Amino acid sequence: MSHLALQHYWWFIISVLGAVLVLLMFVQGGQTLFACLARDNDERTMLINVLGRKWEFTFTTLVTFGGAFFAAFPLFYSTSFGGAYAAWIILLFAFVFQAVSYEFRSRPNNFFGAKTYEVLLFINGLLGTFLVGVVVASFFTGSQFFINDMNESFWQSPLRGIELLFNLHNLMLGLAVFFLARTLGLLYFLNSISDEALESRIRSKVPRNAIPFVVSFLVFFIWLLFRDGFAVNPANGEVFLQANKYLHNFLEMPIVGLLLLAGVVLVLWGIGISIFTKSNKGIWYTGGGTFLAVLNLLLAAGYNNTAFYPSSYDLQSSITIVNGSSSHFTLTVMSYVSLLVPFVIVYIWYAWRSINNKPMTREELKSTDSHIY
Repeated sequence: MSHLALQHYWWFIISVLGAVLVLLMFVQGGQTLFACLARDNDERTMLINVLGRKWEFTFTTLVTFGGAFFAAFPLFYSTSFGGAYAAWIILLFAFVFQAVSYEFRSRPNNFFGAKTYEVLLFINGLLGTFLVGVVVASFFTGSQFFINDMNESFWQSPLRGIELLFNLHNLMLGLAVFFLARTLGLLYFLNSISDEALESRIRSKVPRNAIPFVVSFLVFFIWLLFRDGFAVNPANGEVFLQANKYLHNFLEMPIVGLLLLAGVVLVLWGIGISIFTKSNKGIWYTGGGTFLAVLNLLLAAGYNNTAFYPSSYDLQSSITIVNGSSSHFTLTVMSYVSLLVPFVIVYIWYAWRSINNKPMTREELKSTDSHIY
């Protein structure tokens, strides 16, 4: 394959991993709902346990996503992680909180108490989803950095990434991801827990989270379609601002635009059948739609001569899939390794089905065969 084809292939892989990560953030969303759903300790333990069985999927995907980004597009990795240091370190600590909490919440002689770890899980759910949305939004709005001829990057804000929170467009995607994760968490609970009283409370919370998600996503997306975007001249690599760039991307890549639209329809369908019927299958539609929508949003950020990590300080420092990728040899070797990905997906699917072969009940909590988080 040519170097350009490999660069496009690896941006597709990165987009797939990013879409899977956002889908799996139903774990983080569910973690923010314990206090408003559970009325007693059994209900709280059921909610935590159905998420505890899946948190490692999200954590592993986050690590894989970061590792693939580092190997395929190291210039982005060095610029963003070195520059927006404060934003990334808060995000990473939030995920450390999650791992520690699931490991120690139910340990004997735990002197911090279970409540402490439940608060840490809430912090992970809040910061993990919101900050991921804000950081991804910067793929479209830009960050303040400069890269010299030696590929040394210099962040131009003393706030080290915190300044991304002062951009209203970034905040809209942060809110959208947060409320989407909570909605996915609720739909996952409906599918994974068999308890009449809890189910009634869960179902009542779906519209209260789905409506803020739809509103914040629509504001972000419509704003995105009509804002200036960071286009690249393929002849000389010059970056320039183009009006309605991302609208042009969806029109010039109709498959990407149509699949994104299909994803949005699936998300709404899953939410709708969960609100207006007694269906517990909404997570499959909304989850699949989330994957499709995020995948194609990320493809639009990097394909069609677009800078996927633009610099609002110096346009010509913007990073594209062409100037930010690894060498032809590295991408070729990684591509051979990536042929194993379908086998990994089949294994994950098998493990997922084995774990979720029947909904959790109060009786299961009393079983000596069950692991309680």
